[in-house]
Amino acid sequence: MEQRSLGKTGRSVSAIGLGTWQLGADWGEVSEADALAVLEESVAAGVTFFDTADVYGDGRSERFIRAFRERNPEQNVFVATKIGRRLEQLPENYSRENFIAWVDRSRTNLGVDTLDLVQLHCPPSPVYTDQRVFDALDELVEKQAIAAYGVSVEESAQALTAIERPGLSSVQIILNPFRLKPLDEVLPAAIAHNVGIIARVPLASGLLSGKYTADTVFPENDHRTYNRNGEAFDRGETFSGVDFADGLAAAQEFAAALPEGVSVPQAALRWLIDQPGVTAAIPGARNVRQALANAGAADLPRTSPELDARVHEIYDRYFRATVHPQW
Repeated sequence: MEQRSLGKTGRSVSAIGLGTWQLGADWGEVSEADALAVLEESVAAGVTFFDTADVYGDGRSERFIRAFRERNPEQNVFVATKIGRRLEQLPENYSRENFIAWVDRSRTNLGVDTLDLVQLHCPPSPVYTDQRVFDALDELVEKQAIAAYGVSVEESAQALTAIERPGLSSVQIILNPFRLKPLDEVLPAAIAHNVGIIARVPLASGLLSGKYTADTVFPENDHRTYNRNGEAFDRGETFSGVDFADGLAAAQEFAAALPEGVSVPQAALRWLIDQPGVTAAIPGARNVRQALANAGAADLPRTSPELDARVHEIYDRYFRATVHPQW
């Protein structure tokens, strides 16, 4: 699989990575055996980048990655984790003392002395302009507790503020055919500042899986049930913030524009990693079949200009008025 340089980290990662929220919590139950099989088969398919967080299953996802590493010590997989959501989302909780505690916990969970990449996990907007926050992160780099740091953001404006930070290596942001605002300013700014872009929610929480209908019911402990209207966290994290019915209709139009034999999720992922400035997309997978299909998207030919134009036309018609102003 194609490997790309991740911003200022000095490391290369696969264009298709693996998001591991699904392995921790909030997407229905996933057994330890299934989780380890997803990790192992993803790497066998060329994936060299795992994304996790300290709150995914209260560290369950990180511990699965540690178990994978212990079983496969020869695999040099780059692991990005996140901190900042173990307490209420208040700017004052993003402190040096909390960073040290959270980073130490993740180092234990992952079984490493130095974390490859730590990302602030969608903090409140004032955090991005607080010099003390970035001084603390720089200190953790100096002490080799972390090798590099980045941010995961909800809004394009937050990304643009963070990109100006000289020590920032990466921005993780929601980007997919139903969420195009980052193309306007965020991706060009990232290129100019040598900041990697990690595209999360790349399949719009499964709307671009091609398998959902109006009759689809998700488990009670799945965020696509309990957070559909932003009841638990930012609504943009669930279905990219788009209306479910509109998303289904748009996905059908996207599918109709694809060449014969090309699946909706693979085409969406291929389109995503073809966008200038995107380092990697991090689709999740709850089973090996999904993981292998996601990784296989990197083998497709580059997205045609005709399909790219169709993506923009569908977005303009279904989502621009409601999604673009919000995030």
